[in-house]
Amino acid sequence: MKMAFTVTSKAFFLAFAIIFLAFSWMILNWVWLKPKKLEKLLRQQGFSGNSYRIFHGDMKDMYRMMKEARAKPINLSDDIAPRIMPFDHHIIQKYGRNSFIWKGTTPSINITDPKLIREVFFKNDIFQKSQRNLLGKLVVNGMVMYEGEQWHKVRKIANPAFYQDKLKDMLPKIYLSCNEILISKLLKSSAASKEESFELDVWPHIQTLTADVISRTAFGSSYEDGKKIFELISEQIDLFTEALQFFHIPGWRFLPTRTSRKMKENHNEMREIIRGIINKRGQALKVGKSSSNIDDLLGLLMESNHKQIQEKEIGMSIEEVIEECKLFYIAGQETTASLLLKLVSMILHEVLRLYSPSAFLSRTITKNTKLGELILPHGVLISLPIILVHHDEEYWGKDAKEFNPDRFSEGISKASKNHDVSFFPFGGGPRICVGQNFALFEVKLALSMILQNFSFHLSPTYVHAPARGLTLYPQYGAPLILHKI
Repeated sequence: MKMAFTVTSKAFFLAFAIIFLAFSWMILNWVWLKPKKLEKLLRQQGFSGNSYRIFHGDMKDMYRMMKEARAKPINLSDDIAPRIMPFDHHIIQKYGRNSFIWKGTTPSINITDPKLIREVFFKNDIFQKSQRNLLGKLVVNGMVMYEGEQWHKVRKIANPAFYQDKLKDMLPKIYLSCNEILISKLLKSSAASKEESFELDVWPHIQTLTADVISRTAFGSSYEDGKKIFELISEQIDLFTEALQFFHIPGWRFLPTRTSRKMKENHNEMREIIRGIINKRGQALKVGKSSSNIDDLLGLLMESNHKQIQEKEIGMSIEEVIEECKLFYIAGQETTASLLLKLVSMILHEVLRLYSPSAFLSRTITKNTKLGELILPHGVLISLPIILVHHDEEYWGKDAKEFNPDRFSEGISKASKNHDVSFFPFGGGPRICVGQNFALFEVKLALSMILQNFSFHLSPTYVHAPARGLTLYPQYGAPLILHKI
């Protein structure tokens, strides 16, 4: 009996030792061996960057520089890149275009060559959206994050809702929002002022406008009906921004912190609200009361999904429909609000070049692959720094950082020197933003309505401080001097 116990004990300790060694090897490989191997491979390909530092890589320096940049406003004539992407700008200035940044244990290479950017966009099966950020999925998910067959299915179903003829049918709703939410408030402010001109921070009004537009066009409801969803989205974005400063701490995103718990609560509450909207619409469809709402995005999405199922193809699940509805709210409000604020003329492309709503796009390499003449290993991240490419003098000339709409006089394809993918505010390739026409459509209508009633210019109190959240936004608002025409 004693001998049997001894043999069992030895077997147990041997098994424990093997498991311990295997686990230790996994940790060692994760925090040191694999990063150093990837670093060596990248340097052999001609990339340069800081040497790998265990666990956090460049993340501490990155967040320190972001915090410092946010504390200092800039002049209107200054390049916004050092403020929006301070660390990326610093690394490229120090190491050149072929550089990399350590995002924890994973290197991220900067791709600024337009020809390589095009290749990344069109090889979307290899260069995929990063799925590493668990908290980020509580803010944004759906089609924008899906890959493979799931993305193909959802994109196919969603596409018809964004056709030009469908968007034109939404014109009355967009006009109603612009008139009730923006123009009427501007006219009231004008009437309340005893002077010919008055000052107003238009940023809050633009946020309210875009929120109302997406509520009406997506779900046929007013802003008040969707107010709770917008409050939750706004809080989610703030919580996620707060959480970013701790992402360099290994394993932090997996801990049940106050921030992560609150984000999960908000995520679940949003889903239940949207589920209720979808269920009501589904009941209306069953009793034949859908005609009044077929011209909104949810109605078009459900109609397209129904056709897909009738054709004996796999349709969207209720969970996928919920995620797309949430994405309507986030993308419709955030992107268009950021775009509409910066418009000072009808030349939207030049505004998008200088102040792209997204600072960069990120992709992960799913297998060893060739990009141009580069041989890139699986697991490396790719960053497409939109702001840096849009402001590059090699592609746009010596006036790259100046507002010059004439560069787009012959269209987008001939605007830059190389006539390639050096202008991509909405991404590119098969995964180009499905809602870009919707955003531009809304902006053109809203701006034309404003210009019919007011002339305006920047207030002397305006502080130029573009900041990066989920999208680009004015850190200290956008006060304008408006004059009733």
